Amino acid sequence: MTTTQDPVAAAERCTPEFRRNPHPFYARLRDTAPVCPMRPPHGNETYLITQYEDARAALSDPRLSKDMYGAMDAYRKIFGDSSVALDDNMLNSDPPKHTRLRKLVNSAFTPRRVEALRPRIQGIVEELLDGCPTREPFDLLPAFAFPLPITVICELLGVPPEERSQMHHLSTTVAQTGFSEESKRAQQKAEEDLHAYFTDLIARKRSQPSDDLLSALTAVRDNDGGLTENELVSTAFLLMFAGHKTTAYLIGNAVHHLLAHPAQFRTVQENPELVGQAVEELVRFDGSVESATFRYATEDVEIGGTRIPKGALVQIALTSANRDPLKFDRPDEFDVMRPDNEQNAHLGFGHGIHYCLGAPLARLEMQIALTGLFGRFPRMTLAGPAAEAKWMEVPFPAFRGLAELPVVLDPAGS
Repeated sequence: MTTTQDPVAAAERCTPEFRRNPHPFYARLRDTAPVCPMRPPHGNETYLITQYEDARAALSDPRLSKDMYGAMDAYRKIFGDSSVALDDNMLNSDPPKHTRLRKLVNSAFTPRRVEALRPRIQGIVEELLDGCPTREPFDLLPAFAFPLPITVICELLGVPPEERSQMHHLSTTVAQTGFSEESKRAQQKAEEDLHAYFTDLIARKRSQPSDDLLSALTAVRDNDGGLTENELVSTAFLLMFAGHKTTAYLIGNAVHHLLAHPAQFRTVQENPELVGQAVEELVRFDGSVESATFRYATEDVEIGGTRIPKGALVQIALTSANRDPLKFDRPDEFDVMRPDNEQNAHLGFGHGIHYCLGAPLARLEMQIALTGLFGRFPRMTLAGPAAEAKWMEVPFPAFRGLAELPVVLDPAGS
């Protein structure tokens, strides 16, 4: 059993250089310290896992708990008291609670139900593209990449159209919070506002239910006690937050990399049947979830020959695992022709009982978004050098996405 350490790991993950290109850093850790102890800004002992097989094992190891209530002191130090009420959901729980909560929403994300959303998603894509300028540069993120998934998940939940921009603003504040006192106050206020909003929306669904997921979950809560009131509020928040942030960043990353690799772009354009396979490669190559959400060790755990002591927090670097040369051939090469098989099974949507519930919906939205965008604007280009892309800076390397995506849809004119 060994203990390896890279003393610059925690600090280096907070730099602008890392946000632009984290892959050299992860490549070094996979070689020198694949299970690396760190001291992040929050001060809790943390281990970072970077190799594919170790990451896959850790994602399904029951000794690595997702129940942050069991690590309350560490949890409060990182996220603050105001986060507790919004995090009482399946993402932050273990069986049997996790099993109970996930079962209640599973039926909304079956392949059949998700496929039934295809016509509406196609309609939203067309509506958004109708509103985009065609010959001058503009930022695709606020015009297309973010509105698409937030419209889909809000319609699924039953959030009124006039209230959706508020949801986007508040969830962005929660996602981008740092460690300064000012930032923490902004996070606390956004979390309190989100909790109050969903509490009010649920009350409205009680008095005037409609054909949406939140009305259905409210009925379950009231009829058989399948959810506590706070679990219902927290589940609504989780579905909204996870249902649009990660997909929006995925769409942005995908468009950026396809336009930055013209040969790959042409391959997808000329072979539209490859779009599903291309989506899997895009999630592997530069997915939107850089690290899985925190786990903590409920006992001493050995992973990759390293002892993780009881009580330590664990971060699993999905971005690194998906570029591991021990798993993938030519891992740093973007190849839309890469076979979608077990050999190339990425961890972009996680693994184990916490595998992303919304993965089928995210895949469908990605496929429709790319097909609609590139089918309508085949000459679309980046509005600047790919190497100068601005990536989002966040205190926790949880999400990976662009801060902006300037493009020109039809530079030659139609």
